[in-house]
Amino acid sequence: MPSRRELIRMTPEEIRGYLEAQRRIILISNGADGLPHAVPMNYGIDAQGRILITSFARSQKVRNLERDPRATLLVESGARYSEMRAVMMYANAEIIRDAEQVREGMQQLRADGVLVASRSPAMDAQIRQSMAKRVLLRFTPFRYVSWDHAKLAGYY
Repeated sequence: MPSRRELIRMTPEEIRGYLEAQRRIILISNGADGLPHAVPMNYGIDAQGRILITSFARSQKVRNLERDPRATLLVESGARYSEMRAVMMYANAEIIRDAEQVREGMQQLRADGVLVASRSPAMDAQIRQSMAKRVLLRFTPFRYVSWDHAKLAGYY
């Protein structure tokens, strides 16, 4: 009989589908003091399954990744225990500073519908102006941990 852990684990296909359906991720980098630094971010996924995030180049998360490119990424959902789903990824980060790659990466991010609907010419100009200060963070996961409590059908 499979363990409860095995029962709730997602398949690679389920993981990809789940990640493609979500838009918010928790990025956990390693701070200079050794403590984790966790921040919620919008993200995208490229054709190779790598996680894409943009950030200002001088942000704390970027400074942390410059020192130590290892990161943990977490996407989770569900209001009740029986609905809890999550994917945790251990990954190596690349910091990409090339303006064209940053622009292309930004186009792959999934933003909040309200934010997208509120875009204006002034906002677009601000986004273009901020591009020079941004980097693209590309995470290549090397280990996944996942759970989908709905697979237990209410039996714990």
